[in-house]
Amino acid sequence: MIVEDQQSVAAMLMDPAAYGESGPVEAIETHISRIFLVGERAYKIKRAVRLPYVDFSTPALRLAACEKEVELNSRTAPGLYLGVRRITREGGGELAFDGCGELVDAAIEMVRFDQSKLLDRMAVGGELTPALMTDVARMIVLYHRGAPEIHRGSGSSNLAGVLAINEAGFATSHVFDEAEIKAFTGIFRTALARHGALLDRRETAGKIRRCHGDLHLRNICLFDGEPRLFDCIEFNDQIASIDVLYDLAFLLMDLWHRGFPELANLVTNRYLDEANDEDGFILLPFFMAVRAAVRAHVTATQIEEGGDMPGGLVAEARSYFELARTLLQEKPPRLIAIGGLSGSGKTAVAEALAAHVGPPPGARIVESDRIRKAMHGVPAETKLPDRAYRPDVSDRVYREMAWRADLILSEGGSVVADAVFDRPADRDRIEKAASDRGVAFAGFWLEADPLVLWRRVSERRGGPSDATVDILSRQLQRNATPSSWRKVDADRNLADIATELASVSEAAAAAQGAPLKTAW
Repeated sequence: MIVEDQQSVAAMLMDPAAYGESGPVEAIETHISRIFLVGERAYKIKRAVRLPYVDFSTPALRLAACEKEVELNSRTAPGLYLGVRRITREGGGELAFDGCGELVDAAIEMVRFDQSKLLDRMAVGGELTPALMTDVARMIVLYHRGAPEIHRGSGSSNLAGVLAINEAGFATSHVFDEAEIKAFTGIFRTALARHGALLDRRETAGKIRRCHGDLHLRNICLFDGEPRLFDCIEFNDQIASIDVLYDLAFLLMDLWHRGFPELANLVTNRYLDEANDEDGFILLPFFMAVRAAVRAHVTATQIEEGGDMPGGLVAEARSYFELARTLLQEKPPRLIAIGGLSGSGKTAVAEALAAHVGPPPGARIVESDRIRKAMHGVPAETKLPDRAYRPDVSDRVYREMAWRADLILSEGGSVVADAVFDRPADRDRIEKAASDRGVAFAGFWLEADPLVLWRRVSERRGGPSDATVDILSRQLQRNATPSSWRKVDADRNLADIATELASVSEAAAAAQGAPLKTAW
């Protein structure tokens, strides 16, 4: 009867007359939902399934799930969700929206948006820009700040539950052999034990919240010109009650898996800039690995249920599996400092380099301009008055940079420090952060012709730097080129500069006895 009812509902929703429309209806199928696109609206129903993690087996349960989905997603995508429509069977046996008869099903009514504005499609089209992903990161920070704290067990037990689900999922699949699954799950358990104390501290500090739970590119869209989260996990509070950085890690893993390491690193750094969550940075490779393992076992399960597809589900499952193994490789921490006068391209080089330092999502960028703005309680793009650049204020900024670098290095993370570094004391301080932790250090000084620097500074628009040509003139008069840091020609292609810095810093790390370690 349930199957017949859902077939009847699907037939109704494929009929444009049910909506008072005459145009075609387009249907989209997922493993737990069906979406019907017609005119300027989209209608979503739940499949009548009962699975270990979700129960939509009765009309009342599906109605409740629809109502909860609208409630939760209206917070992150205002204007997109319009409400819930009851589907009823009337006296003559016909189905209707919001009738007086027996409840048969429920549908979520949404505004139909341009599918090309889904971020996964924009990724395929090469339309994801640093500016857009910065907006996405800031949106997620605001969402996480407002999400309710959940205290139902320790942080380590929260992740242990996810690992148990993964192990059970892999056990049902024949894509991976028994030996590799055993080794795979073993390194995850080892990683969990290593991070357990930090995970528990984060739970105590309120970092486990009722999050989105399914935060990847396909569940972010541009709506009314702004990035919006939608389609969160509404059907299982336990699955969505997670560490905020584990929520973010799905997006980071998705970007990395699709071949956008620089954007993954940018989102990481912009999120941490706003969220003040430095202590969790070292957990991101582990969180991303867990997310990749989830995708591997879910995709493998799809193959067991319906076989491989022309698109290559086996290859897809394998790619997530291999990414998870890569993410669990340990790399020794490193500190790279990039200095130079205003206009030398320090920030651009730091952002191009950071994704390739340390395990994914790359290094934490500690940037003087952003720290200075944060100290004054303003957004990074807000221009500060001259008094914010007094020597005593700058001294505080550089001390904060060294403190943050030390914190991250002490946890095993890598850092790229970005500042002018024209004062010897500031260079000594950042080098000391590395030497105190026994960490490989490489310092670079970017140089360019003064005319190039003048042009870049005068043409610069937006961004966190407040440097003017007057400030640059004073820097040039001081002639503060360090003798101990490697000088780099900055009047070249950005990719070439980043490649050179990566190569030199790798060599420096090897010379200091810091070879790559692996847990595999």
